[in-house]
Amino acid sequence: MALNDESLQELKAELLDELAKEVPSKSVLSLRLAETRSADIGEVLEEMIEDDEELPAALLLLDILSAERAANVLGYLPGESQLEVVGQLDDSQVLKLLEEMSSDERADLFNLLSEDRREALLRRMAHREREALKRLASYEEGTAGAIMTSDYVSIASGMTVSQAMMRVRQTAPDAETVYQLYILDSDGQLIGTMSLRQLMVARPGAIVDDIMIKDVISTGVDKAQEDVARIVAKYDLLALPVIDADDRMVGIVTHDDAMDVAESEATEDFHKGMSIGQLEDGVSRVKLWSLYRKRVFWLVLLVFANLFSGAGIAYFEETIAAQVALVFFLPLLIGSGGNAGAQAATLMVRGMATGDVGVKDWGKLLGRELLVAGSLGITMAIAVTPIGIMRGGEALAMVVAFSMVVIVLFGSLLGMCLPFVLERFKVDPATASAPLVTTLIDASGVVIYFSIATLMLSGL
Repeated sequence: MALNDESLQELKAELLDELAKEVPSKSVLSLRLAETRSADIGEVLEEMIEDDEELPAALLLLDILSAERAANVLGYLPGESQLEVVGQLDDSQVLKLLEEMSSDERADLFNLLSEDRREALLRRMAHREREALKRLASYEEGTAGAIMTSDYVSIASGMTVSQAMMRVRQTAPDAETVYQLYILDSDGQLIGTMSLRQLMVARPGAIVDDIMIKDVISTGVDKAQEDVARIVAKYDLLALPVIDADDRMVGIVTHDDAMDVAESEATEDFHKGMSIGQLEDGVSRVKLWSLYRKRVFWLVLLVFANLFSGAGIAYFEETIAAQVALVFFLPLLIGSGGNAGAQAATLMVRGMATGDVGVKDWGKLLGRELLVAGSLGITMAIAVTPIGIMRGGEALAMVVAFSMVVIVLFGSLLGMCLPFVLERFKVDPATASAPLVTTLIDASGVVIYFSIATLMLSGL
């Protein structure tokens, strides 16, 4: 059963109480840890590692676990916590953990280490393991190669079903997943795939080439990880095979790793959408300085951008002096335009992130946005007209209503178009954040509103 936050705190307290004894019982600790899932142990250890006083206790708990279980638990820790742990271990202990980790997690941890530590560990590895680790660790961050694992079950072309079953039994213990099998030719090129179920129900003497699926969905090692996650989700794959430039199979991206990428990318886009830099850890665990640093740049920049709104108001001070009631509607109008723009920008950024929208769709979407934004502007204008009449008469109401239509229309079109412009210049569309769009529309809205007021009220 998965543990909730309260149960995790109880587990942590129980473990610390036992460790605080003069002679802690390893059998009691081992039994309690054996009853707990690795993910839950990882969450408890993460909290302990962050506390310098509890770090020795966390290391002792890891030492009690078997090397295989300790490596599994380590895989649930964020990179910073992993570094904290391995920094307290000697090279032989780190090697044991690396040997038991899945190949992708092994490469991730290896890349976090200092160059001197990496060289020291590589010298103590067998040639085959050393070359495999160096190859996996060499792939660029954010690509399929960086998130794939080389622990998969491959079957040689020409094998019979019975031979393939024997091959599965031999390689399954070290494989990341055995539900999908991959058929390779003599050059290591991927020529087909089949599920374990297909293999199990097939006639023992049948040749795997005759029953495999030849239309294989695969990806290249340099494919962006967000595109990989999108492929896995679109085709509902348990794993996606990864091939190199010579069409040789080099690994697979599992469904759980693809979903981790999707979650990470969605979180990153959300942070950008609120003008927040990417956090290295969860918001509940990240340091105060990091939170400050990730937010301050955009906030200070937008403060100065808002000066243009003040300049716009100062420019139209004669119009305002002649009709003071105009000021009452200023926050309402620019707020409405900002909200409409932020909505449009959010829809476009999300559509681009999921692959539903591309630059080629700009023209069609512009026409739709004109209709939708125009309808929204008219609806909101009708809603505020009675307030305008009550505050300043029919003339003021007409100014407010017309300004509402124009500002909402302008804000929506700006919010819709900005992500496409950024994409065109190879900038992440998520940078078209709600605060940025709102700030631009605030300044523009002031000019639009008072320009309309000046034109419509000049004869009165």
